[in-house]
Amino acid sequence: MSLDLDHPVLQVALDEVNLHRALGYAKEAVEGGAEWLEAGTPLIKSEGMEAVRRLKKEFPDRFIIADLKTMDTGAFETEMAAKAGADAIGVLGAADNGTIEEAVKAARKYGAKLYVDLISVPDKVQRAKDAARLGADYVCMHVGIDEQMKGGNPVEILKEVARAVDIPVAVAGGLNSETVAEVVKAGASIVIVGGAIIKAERPTEEARKIVAAIRDKKVVPTELFKKYKQEELYAAFGRVSTSNVSDAMHRKGAMFGLRPVQQDVKIVGRAVTVEAMNGDWAKPVEAIDKAGPGDVLVITTQGGHTAVWGELASETCKVRGVEGLVIDGAVRDVDHIRMIQFPVWARHIVPNAGEPKGFGEIGGEIVCGGQVVRNGDWIVADDMGVVVVPQDQAVELANRALDVYEHENRLREEIRRGSSLSKVLKLKKWEKVVG
Repeated sequence: MSLDLDHPVLQVALDEVNLHRALGYAKEAVEGGAEWLEAGTPLIKSEGMEAVRRLKKEFPDRFIIADLKTMDTGAFETEMAAKAGADAIGVLGAADNGTIEEAVKAARKYGAKLYVDLISVPDKVQRAKDAARLGADYVCMHVGIDEQMKGGNPVEILKEVARAVDIPVAVAGGLNSETVAEVVKAGASIVIVGGAIIKAERPTEEARKIVAAIRDKKVVPTELFKKYKQEELYAAFGRVSTSNVSDAMHRKGAMFGLRPVQQDVKIVGRAVTVEAMNGDWAKPVEAIDKAGPGDVLVITTQGGHTAVWGELASETCKVRGVEGLVIDGAVRDVDHIRMIQFPVWARHIVPNAGEPKGFGEIGGEIVCGGQVVRNGDWIVADDMGVVVVPQDQAVELANRALDVYEHENRLREEIRRGSSLSKVLKLKKWEKVVG
């Protein structure tokens, strides 16, 4: 039984834990032209085979995929999904050859297709050849969500896999309307898109854009960020709030007790760190000469109550294009600082300043607001406060923060349509079972 495809198809991955929301996304995606619908692994783990049954019942004219990621009992799990209505079932490439063979036999018996998911397989080309030899109908070149967040790109390996096998190749991994044309050109017959559609405020519209991009093999601009050059991180962090970033960091990274001197300000920049003594403003002022556009001065005086910063230091920063100041200590002259609109987050506001003595260090590791900050780390600050992002995790955490932002946008849209937060999230269903 061959999988005959006369054109590349869009498969929408419904990676959701609540079935009612997954069905809603599916309806909008189908209206936008999606031909294949995937009961994603989170959905199947949450709702079981009922997710597959409902998708087949609601969308009988669509190809339904059960993304089981089977690792063992290949025949048993494949049979279960096929009987529930799945047209194709997924087995992990990391599974034993015997598991794949048994899954293939069960798929044939019940008129379904069997694909092998190459996620986390070291030699994807060889495993794709193995899958074809074992009877798989197609293989899936898959960059997992956690790998996507770190900037993983499936395109180059996809080209090698597509050349190596004579069965169709699916591709998944952070795709959107800007990137699907590239994977189709690289040899993908099945284009799997999840978050770019189900997290969009208007999934139908986004699906239409992606279908057009697949059909025409052209880039269609999207607002979604998934991979960044260094300079693009400024724009990425600029789109999200400190709350989004903190959520992406599992509620970590937020500085404690530092508040903005003025409201309605937002900064993103790289930290220039300063360790100073209470009241000793020499190193803070010297550090301004080492900072420039795109930088944020991050100073600690261990919470001291004597100011090491004021209007003249702020004026100098404005001239040099410094993004702003974060200080675990005291500032003064805030009337002037507000007037010139220089962004400052501080622990204390006082009128008294100290003397320049020169103790401290510029560019070393410091603790500011209870958070470790290293020179070059990313600083995001707004009305809620300040979050520090380690520079070696910046790409991953920018992606995760945008993922949080996109998810909240979708929830907000559902609430505006007449639902409520508790209903959208089905909080009662997901309350922890006690006893």
